[in-house]
Amino acid sequence: MAANKDVEKVDSAEEKPASPILIQMGIFAAILFVSSLISPLFPASFPVPTPVIGLVLLYILLASHIVKLRNVEKFGDFMISLIAFLFVPSGIQLAASLDILKTQGVQIVVVVLIATIVLLVVVAYTAALLIRIRKNVFHRNVDVDDDD
Repeated sequence: MAANKDVEKVDSAEEKPASPILIQMGIFAAILFVSSLISPLFPASFPVPTPVIGLVLLYILLASHIVKLRNVEKFGDFMISLIAFLFVPSGIQLAASLDILKTQGVQIVVVVLIATIVLLVVVAYTAALLIRIRKNVFHRNVDVDDDD
């Protein structure tokens, strides 16, 4: 029974509180700044938006445990809660372009549907390949709840 209490004390000691929101904002700002420096390095024929580079950098930092989830979670949740608001200008622009939709609406819908299907298939096969690599090459468990 005493061993259980010791384990509980260690577990609670390892759980650190989330970083202050200003620190979290600073981490996001630093990642965005670095990605804005990387973005012009891509050729003009293959422009990569700065936010996309920032997302990739944030993923790499989180996956390599350089940045802990507790250091960016609150601000990330806040930004996700604003995502619907950020799409309002796109909706307004779409309403302003109704004449284009009248003439080329079917082509746009078909292209969007085909692109979505292709994207889903590529993501599914990529995920299956990565799971197979993890299972066969690295001999690791592929369960979702695995915390290694």
